[in-house]
Amino acid sequence: MALSRIWSAFIIVAIVVAGIKCFFFGETQIFSWMISGKADDPANPLKMDGVIETCWTAVNICLKLVGVLSLFIGFMSIAEKAGGIRLLSRIVGPFFSKLFPEVPRNHPAHGHMIMNFSANLLGLDNAATPFGLKAMESLQELNPNKEAASNPQIMFLCLHAAGLNLIPVSVIAVRAAQKATDPTDIFIPCMIVTFVGTIAAMIIVSMKQRINLLQPVILLWVLGISAVIASLVWYITRLNADGLQLFSGQLSNGLILLVFLLIVLGALYKKIDVFSAFLDGAKNGFDTAIRIIPYILGILIAVSMLRTSGTFDAIMNGVKHFFALFGADTRFVDGLPTALIRPLSGGAARGMMAKTMKAYGPDSFASKLSGIFQGASDTTFYVVAVYFGSVGIKNTRYSIGAMLLADLVCIITSIVLCYLFFG
Repeated sequence: MALSRIWSAFIIVAIVVAGIKCFFFGETQIFSWMISGKADDPANPLKMDGVIETCWTAVNICLKLVGVLSLFIGFMSIAEKAGGIRLLSRIVGPFFSKLFPEVPRNHPAHGHMIMNFSANLLGLDNAATPFGLKAMESLQELNPNKEAASNPQIMFLCLHAAGLNLIPVSVIAVRAAQKATDPTDIFIPCMIVTFVGTIAAMIIVSMKQRINLLQPVILLWVLGISAVIASLVWYITRLNADGLQLFSGQLSNGLILLVFLLIVLGALYKKIDVFSAFLDGAKNGFDTAIRIIPYILGILIAVSMLRTSGTFDAIMNGVKHFFALFGADTRFVDGLPTALIRPLSGGAARGMMAKTMKAYGPDSFASKLSGIFQGASDTTFYVVAVYFGSVGIKNTRYSIGAMLLADLVCIITSIVLCYLFFG
């Protein structure tokens, strides 16, 4: 219900803002550009896709997801039949049984969730989504109310949306393409922000679900993960931009191949029909990709209308004038569009980050802040729509509020760190 109201509000606000611009400011073509505009049309003053083109974009995204989902869920099916997921569940069971008390110890959902978190940590978006959808499916099996989000599903999705990420490869790549003096200078702030956001999401949801985070097992795991991340950060900070991208590619892609190898070897050892198991999972991946098309379409259309109507520009101008009234430094406002659109669409936020770099220069304060925003968290509304939609959840309960609160923590932390690191 919460997502329905927010989505409706996006549509209404976008149309009202466009109407004001059309009838009071003489922008008579705005309705046409909102519906049929194309970003690559030289005559389009908005330089953004309208609703029709956005529909094609949504379908293209889902078509690409078909192959990726089928691949990873196919390998996941092999791992499940070979007992690999249960083995992983036993390893993380002591920690997850405290953080997800309603999920039975050694349940396969534990293994699916840790695969998702690991893929997120390494910046493997293509792998994280299939693992995450499989985790939601496993948690849905335990859900007594199939139309309302369960406590474990909310905890998992909030931690996932916090986007704990080791290396913001895509942000570094864009900064390098824009000829930034040091493309990797936002690495440590991004790492800190995602860690703070993840801890914030854990605390927020735990308070709501009355989970005691001061239990020795939880504290030991959190401190252990923190130590591993700190060690990797220490090593990565000694690399230059080329070395960082090479290390990231070797680590992330190498681990995917290692996982594939271990799954196949384990299945052969267990005498599993490997290819049949893969096909069973791949069919499930195809069905999942088709099932989430309406949810992706709905979110992207709302984002498109908000952008093309000029709503974001109006909000930014209002924020800048508000802080200017108090004599505050307003440089951070120029980077805020990325933060505001990030919960809605990762692609749109990436475009906004590139636009900020072109407008202010890749080494400007606004550009660096925009990069930190981009690497700081996941797309909240997209995640909610796709993950809950994949299992038929209609009542998201307090999940959106918790995620947005964690996003706010990330935004504030990003601004503070940007001033600390870059003045």
